[in-house]
Amino acid sequence: QNIITNHKLRESGQGQHQTYALGIKEVWEIEEGKHKPGSVVHTVGWPLDMKTYGGSFLYHLDDRQLAIGLVVALNYRNPFLSPYDEFQKFKQHPAIRTLLEGGTVLQYGARTLNEGGFQSIPNPVFPGGAIIGCSAGFLNVPKIKGSHTAMKSGMLAAEATFKALVEGSSMDLYWENLKKSWIWDELYRARNYRPAFEYGFIPGMALSAVERYIFKGKSPFTLKHGKPDHEATEMANLHLPISYPKPDGQVSFDVPSSLYRSNTNHEHDQPPHLRLRDPAVPESVNLPQYAGPESRYCPARVYEYVSDENGDPKLHINAQNCLHCKACDIKDPKQNIEWTVPEGGGGPGYTVM
Repeated sequence: QNIITNHKLRESGQGQHQTYALGIKEVWEIEEGKHKPGSVVHTVGWPLDMKTYGGSFLYHLDDRQLAIGLVVALNYRNPFLSPYDEFQKFKQHPAIRTLLEGGTVLQYGARTLNEGGFQSIPNPVFPGGAIIGCSAGFLNVPKIKGSHTAMKSGMLAAEATFKALVEGSSMDLYWENLKKSWIWDELYRARNYRPAFEYGFIPGMALSAVERYIFKGKSPFTLKHGKPDHEATEMANLHLPISYPKPDGQVSFDVPSSLYRSNTNHEHDQPPHLRLRDPAVPESVNLPQYAGPESRYCPARVYEYVSDENGDPKLHINAQNCLHCKACDIKDPKQNIEWTVPEGGGGPGYTVM
């Protein structure tokens, strides 16, 4: 992020800002009779509201394991929305609950996804280095798939690096070859699906259908992204609080239970890796104007408002809980939170994610 900004790589690339989504995921071990190895299910919409883009994924893996998750676009407007609680609500759908009942959760985790696609690709070359994979934003959003493009971009960067070292050519060859590769073509064809939902769920579905079945990815126009994710958050007085059902402990769970399954850990005496640019902003801006959205968009409940000795609410940061999803760095309305790499390799201890 800092490299792209400092070297103005977005401006010399496709020009538009990056837009993100938060993916929340669990891996389950389900009953033998419900397991269908290789089965893939994607959904869009519910339980999210009609103005919020997002959808779910469900993959039947080996050994009776099932990966299930919900992806919520971080340009959502309602500051009362909680991606974590939306995921718990999603699992209560009859088709999902029936599948999970009798099973066991093995692991929980979360991370943000780059969803800007073609419009947001930066120039990936800067003095002394190159940007590849998800760092550049090569995710195919409608497929929720980016491993293949990440690997190909790494191959193209390696080939350009080899020629630069052996033949003295420029690393700009990576950028040139990237635009000639199937990555460029694939992301170009998928470019209009994500921004189509800026207009709402139904217009988004209609535009996506036209793009898919009529233009087949070759429409004569390219849609633009809306506001950056943090600017999309609206004032709390424009929305009503959302009442989420209490977790049942069978298919839906509270945050502490999920965090236990993430195996996340940080040394307590290390320098804080979550920093406030202005310590006064949470109490002076976020809480009165946005009802403290950091206490809800974080899927690890790192941020919570607690009363001080005078009874006044103060933001408390539980950095120990952090899953390194980076949603706070992206969604904070005033961009006041800076996520930095923690000391000593702390963080979630994923084994099957």
